[in-house]
Amino acid sequence: MQGSFVNQFFLVGLGGFIGSALRFSVSVGLQRWAPQFFLPMGSMAVNILGCFAIGYLGGLLEIKQDLNSGLFLFLMAGILGGFTTFSAYALEVLTLTHNGLIIKAVVLTLSQVIFGISAAWLGFQLAQ
Repeated sequence: MQGSFVNQFFLVGLGGFIGSALRFSVSVGLQRWAPQFFLPMGSMAVNILGCFAIGYLGGLLEIKQDLNSGLFLFLMAGILGGFTTFSAYALEVLTLTHNGLIIKAVVLTLSQVIFGISAAWLGFQLAQ
């Protein structure tokens, strides 16, 4: 990646600010629009939109490979990282699968779900 760490840091930070604000807006907006839906629509929509966006941009990068490193950091790590980290996880699973590493993709998926929910439960319990 080109550029100084400080420049990269600010590109990711600025993108993260934008992504986080978008996540808040979409999530709260959808929750207000569909408050009685049986699932948390805001979080689900953010995760699905983020996965689509990172898949699309990842596909563009693989085909065209014309995004410079600053734009890559701003969009992928910054905006989409701030919007949802689930999208980064989804791209990792997709990349593993695309490279024929199915077992690693399954292990990553199970590990994220089991350890993530377990860590949330443990944190919750410790806070009580």
